[in-house]
Order: sequence, then C-alpha cells, then structure tokens
Amino acid sequence: MQRVHLVSLGCSKNRVDSEVMVGTLLSDGFELVDDPESADVVVVNTCSFIQPATEESIDTVLGFGELKERGTLKKLVVTGCMVQRYGAALESELPEVDHFLGTGEYHRIAQVLKPREGQAPRSHVDVPMYIHDEFAPRLNSWSACSAYLKISEGCDHTCAFCIIPQLRGKLRSRTIPSLVSEAERLAGEGIKELNLISQDSTAYGRDLRDGTDLGGLMRALARIDGIEWIRLHYAYPHGVPKSFLEAMAEEPKLCRYVDIPLQHASGAMLKAMRRGVTRAGQERILERLRSYVPNVTLRSTFIVGFPGETERDFLELCDFLEQQRFDHVGVFTYFAEEGTPAATLPDQVPDEVKQERQERLMTLQAQISRDKLRAHVGTEVDVLVEGFAEESELILRGRTRDQAPDVDGQVYILNAPLGVRVGQIRRLRVDQTADYDLVGELVDVPAGASA
Repeated sequence: MQRVHLVSLGCSKNRVDSEVMVGTLLSDGFELVDDPESADVVVVNTCSFIQPATEESIDTVLGFGELKERGTLKKLVVTGCMVQRYGAALESELPEVDHFLGTGEYHRIAQVLKPREGQAPRSHVDVPMYIHDEFAPRLNSWSACSAYLKISEGCDHTCAFCIIPQLRGKLRSRTIPSLVSEAERLAGEGIKELNLISQDSTAYGRDLRDGTDLGGLMRALARIDGIEWIRLHYAYPHGVPKSFLEAMAEEPKLCRYVDIPLQHASGAMLKAMRRGVTRAGQERILERLRSYVPNVTLRSTFIVGFPGETERDFLELCDFLEQQRFDHVGVFTYFAEEGTPAATLPDQVPDEVKQERQERLMTLQAQISRDKLRAHVGTEVDVLVEGFAEESELILRGRTRDQAPDVDGQVYILNAPLGVRVGQIRRLRVDQTADYDLVGELVDVPAGASA
C-alpha cells in the first residue's frame, strides 16, 4: 500500500479535481496521509492562472523535490493547470518530478502510480476533454456541511487577459441526472449547502444542445432532500437565462446570490478586455437580475491596471461601484500573462499604480460593505453553523445565505448553547457588524439550554 500526500493549489474548481483524485486513489487501495514526511508519493495539483500562482506552484514542487532528494519520498507527481500550460517542457525543467498530468488527465492518477511492467509515460498532456461524472469517486474535503459541485468545465470566451480557455479547454457540461446523482450522494454524507462552480456557469448546458439549461438544473437540485442552500458562482454576464432568474425567484432553497464577474466599467477597458459588453449593457443586466429577484445579493470581481487604463477609466469604475453598491467585491491587479492577447498591448500600467488603485477601490468597497451590513443590526437571519471560530473555541462561526464560503465574510455566534451542531441552520439576531462580518446571538435556543 502506497501512502499519498496531496496538495491542492488555486481555485475551487481545482479543489474538486483534487477531491476526485483522492477518491480515486482511496478506491484503488492507496492510503492518504496528512504528513508529507511519511508519504511514499506526493501529488501537487497546481495553479497557473496568473504568474504569482505559477510561482507558488513551482516553489511547492521544488520544496517536495528536496524531500525526495533526502530519500524519504519515492515519487513526485505534478498535475493541473501549470502542467497544461507548459506541457512536456517541464520534464527538463523539473527532473525531480516522476509524472505530469494535465487538467484533462487527473483521472489517470492511480494508473500512473500503480506498479507496472515497462516505463510509464512521464507526461499525460492533451487537449482537455475529460470531466468527471457521478460515478467518479470523490472525497469532499471542504466542510462537513458544505461542498462544491462542478457543473461544467472549460470556457468558450476569448477575454484578452485570461488564459483559462488554454488551460481548461472548451465548454463541456455535465448532464442534470449526473449532477443530481452526485448531489444526492453529498446530501447522504450530511452536506446541507451546494456551491455550484464552473468557468462559465451562465453557459451551462448550451453545448449539450438538448434544452438543458441553468434554470432546469437549479430546480432539479432544489428537489433533493437534505440540501437546504444552493448558491451559484461564476455567472458570466452574457446570456443569463430567464429560466435561472425565474427559478431563483421561486425556489426557496436557491440562495438569492449571484457571483457575476464584470471586470471593469469603462467602455474603453471593456472593449480592450474583449468582454463584449458596455457599461450600459452591464447596468441592464444588473437591473434585470434585481427586477426578477429583489434584494438579490451580488458579488463581482474587477481588474485594475489593465493596459491603457487611465485615471479617468479608473474613476469611472469607482463611480460604477458607488452606483451599483455590490454586496461583495474582489479586486485584482492585472498581470501580463504570457500567451494572452493583453500581454502584448502597449501602455502597460506601472505596478505601483496598480497597487494604489487596488487599495483605493477596496477602501471604497469596504465603506459600502460596512453601510450595507449595518442595516442588518437588529434583524434576524438564518445561519449555517460551520464550527468554532479560529480566535476562540467559545465562539461559533457560520455563514448566512448571502455569504459564500472562503470569499465573503462570516457570522460569529456569541452564545453557544448545548445542542448546536455543525450543519444546523439556526436563527440569529444580528447585534454588531464589522467591515465584512456579522456578530450576534442565536434566538432559537430552547428554554433551559445552557452554554
């Protein structure tokens, strides 16, 4: 029995791939260990979305390479986006690595590690075509009560700054029955919350050409016993289907939450980014969302410092945030990624200007967030209990329907009576707020319960 330690870097989509690899290894008789020092094999599932992520991936691999040189580690396997991006060239750059698997080859993990006659191919990198189905073994690693559900893979857009289509391939959607089957299995394991992820969730089902769409999927998932909250991430702003908006307005289990990355608001920047939409177009999309689902929670992401971005462009973005008042915002500084059209554009913005604009935009959003959260003081909200706060085992933490895992704020529960368990959805009165978090006490505590 080989002992395997797996490290997953990057996004939630990568995490799901890692969970499938772990499930595959366990079902094939491998043992999973937490300590790399006790492992026979280390697997590093890499990220290469932007240069800092690539550098982190390389540093991680080199660190385990040193462990291998000391003789305690027998094999080192590297998978994921960095392998897909650089292919067989990594064989000479990283001689300490035994096998490389691209983003469409992670199902081969047990195959390359099993003893065999002859020499196993060192690299498996091809055009990504694979996406796992309901029959793939998967070990959820995120939370005892929350899980990611990957609904599709790949992206057909050609945004100037993004290398994802090269790393993940074209859109390929899973069928509704496949996703329902996996979700039912997760519900049987105690999962209460599903976070639907992909590279482009809005486009879900288009490639199947059989009428499958996001609205139909959401309604099917909402019928699963045990699943209480369903949240959508990464909705590209083009072609949001009416069926999805209607489902979100009508199905109680669907969180009134949409993660819709817009990237900018200046017309010049949106054109240069190849987003295929204007500021006015984005405003119409947001108005449509809010008309179907009043009080919908909106998360978006933006890029500052894209080539050619002027102070006027940036101020237009600030004005857009002040006008739209998003609930949650992520702000990234632009990186000139090799292999993307934007990397060769003139008028690259100095790093210090990018950093300064990121700080200004986040300061603006922090004030918007504070104002919006203060409106919750004195109200009652449902909270999914997730465990103890890192700061103290006397304080529980959780999230509301309006807070996605890992990227949004949290709720801190000051009273922790007996009987409160991870995975419960409890009623809480909000007493305090911070920039991104809520603080309060449970109000659905039975009489006589003690802390």
